[in-house]
Amino acid sequence: MILDGIFGNKTASRVLLHLFHYNEIHSAAIAKDYGVASTPIRMQLERFEKTGIIVAKNVGRTRVFSFNQKSPFVKPIKAILEIFYHSLTMEEKEKIFSTRRRPREKGKPVYGRT
Repeated sequence: MILDGIFGNKTASRVLLHLFHYNEIHSAAIAKDYGVASTPIRMQLERFEKTGIIVAKNVGRTRVFSFNQKSPFVKPIKAILEIFYHSLTMEEKEKIFSTRRRPREKGKPVYGRT
């Protein structure tokens, strides 16, 4: 993936791409989507947090991460991510972002159930 070369490694590009797609995310969710251990994901998130690119908040016992809107680096990083994100096909997006993270819209039927 071209993002690996831009951001230095596969874990970094996966973390940033997931943050771009979901706006907020925790390490276990990224690890689950890629089928990898959560420790390297968590360590990458912590590195980005130390540099000020992302911020974290506690939601119960889970640390949830998002882009730090006060960082001057976030806008150019998001611009790179946006170019790559929009180059993906719908099938690629469905494969990468397979887990639904938002609640179902009120009144929306659950397909496949009777």
